[in-house]
Amino acid sequence: MKKLSPDLVVISLLAAVQSDCYLDPYRQTYSVIMKPTRLLTHRVLLLLTSLILAVPLQAKPLQVFILAGQSNMVGHAKVTTFEHIGMDPATKPMLAEMQNPDGKPKVCKRVWISSLGSADTEQTGKLTTGFGASQNGPKIGPEFTFGIYMEKFTVAPILLIKTAWGGKSLNTDFRPPSAGPYVFNETQLAGFQKQGKDIEAIKAAKAKETGVSYRLMVEYVKSVLGDIKRIVPSYDAAQGYELAGFVWFQGWNDLVDGGTYAKRDKPGGYDAYSEVMAHFIRDVRKDLSAPKLPFVIGVLGVGGPTSEYGPDQQRYKATHQIFRDAMAAPAQLPEFKGNVAAVRTENYWDLELTAAKTKDNAIKQKAKKNAAEGKLKPAEEKTTLEKLRLDGLTERERLVLEKGISNLEFHYLGSAKILGGIGKGLAEAMAELKQLKKTNP
Repeated sequence: MKKLSPDLVVISLLAAVQSDCYLDPYRQTYSVIMKPTRLLTHRVLLLLTSLILAVPLQAKPLQVFILAGQSNMVGHAKVTTFEHIGMDPATKPMLAEMQNPDGKPKVCKRVWISSLGSADTEQTGKLTTGFGASQNGPKIGPEFTFGIYMEKFTVAPILLIKTAWGGKSLNTDFRPPSAGPYVFNETQLAGFQKQGKDIEAIKAAKAKETGVSYRLMVEYVKSVLGDIKRIVPSYDAAQGYELAGFVWFQGWNDLVDGGTYAKRDKPGGYDAYSEVMAHFIRDVRKDLSAPKLPFVIGVLGVGGPTSEYGPDQQRYKATHQIFRDAMAAPAQLPEFKGNVAAVRTENYWDLELTAAKTKDNAIKQKAKKNAAEGKLKPAEEKTTLEKLRLDGLTERERLVLEKGISNLEFHYLGSAKILGGIGKGLAEAMAELKQLKKTNP
């Protein structure tokens, strides 16, 4: 006898309750029977059919996704910037997913989160806002929309395990075991010697720092998996769990590290990042006993596409593009084809915000110059700036600056529109790797 899936069993039961037929498990066709509703309750019918077909009607395993990285995975987008999302017709539908009709942030029904590093203490609970950086919150990182959209791609319950700490590098803090020890290059050593520094002490300190965040990440993931019910009260061990995917979103500390990447503005200048990233993927899969774990790399995209860089960004253009390509490169390795994806987060940058901010910066400089020349007092300088803004910015520009920005550029301007789009993009890439389709509108 060929067993049916639980989904087909449910279809069979509905057919039996609502009509005069049932799904024949042998022929995979419908056969006519007498309606049983007068003899059996729906619950008894469900149990009886399940026993007949020998199909265990179990809940789907808990889907566990690991999110890791540095400050942009932590997330610095204030909830106050949500309104800005609705100001763009292209992202307005995303806002509808992020909040309820009354405007309050959504609390996911089937998504739980356990987070370490974003606040002074561990954070756990149903996924909603407030799992971003704890300072001046509530804030979000990519976890919010990632969870919202993954909930659309599966009917199973979901657990997000987030480990993120600001100011961490892949070359040192998250360095995986198989990458070996951090090795100072000749340029660095020559610089230390010239400055009269104790090279052996520097090497010892670096060795002590190397891999600390990687080990904390792995230890935390294992501890959460060892007691899932602490985070997901409804979890049943018989239900089980599946390590369903890993999302990496990091990069700033490596991007600006001119010591480790001495030729970073030249082609191949960040090849070492690609190599360590490949080791990272292999080691995560090994240490978590998940050899086929789908892996998504969020490629650093602060500032938007380099092709759109303005005059004040040109000096960074080559370095930024070389680094982004190095971050994405592991996804092209033969061993990672089809199981590792790279998401170019530059595509979620808000160019309107950049243009308005650039214009506003020029106005600020003009106000400072006028204040210096006229020897204005602080209050007078403020009045001058307000007048220049009123004359120099359109109403739309003033509004997007007020509603859309809550942090610095390297934190994606603290924009929920940008970080929300990134979380959504990471979820879509993960769903594509896992060949999932949306289960609800």
